Amino acid sequence: MKNLLRIEELFLALLAVFLFALLDISWWWFVLLLLAPDLGALGYLVNPRVGAFTYNLTHHKAIALAAYVVGAWTGNSSLQFAGLIILAHSSFDRVQGFGLKYPDSFQHTHLGKIGRGAQA
Repeated sequence: MKNLLRIEELFLALLAVFLFALLDISWWWFVLLLLAPDLGALGYLVNPRVGAFTYNLTHHKAIALAAYVVGAWTGNSSLQFAGLIILAHSSFDRVQGFGLKYPDSFQHTHLGKIGRGAQA
């Protein structure tokens, strides 16, 4: 099941790349900003609860899809781009086993434990 979910996430990431190719935005922007959603982890400098909130906010696919759809509806390619960056980034993260965070620690994700606390 875990591999099936990873394949699904890979296809979502590839969909984001495909949709980006339809926008009139240079590819270097995509490469430059692909890791931008990880700035949400800066909330962990405050505490794990704030960190989980800000991280999850910048990695949530509903937000990605909402930004893309509103951007498409209004003709705002920058908003579409922002949605696609979040979608591509969060999907690639989940392919690697990184998920949305619980408020108790960075290592506790909806996909299981990561890092030193993870079980083999």
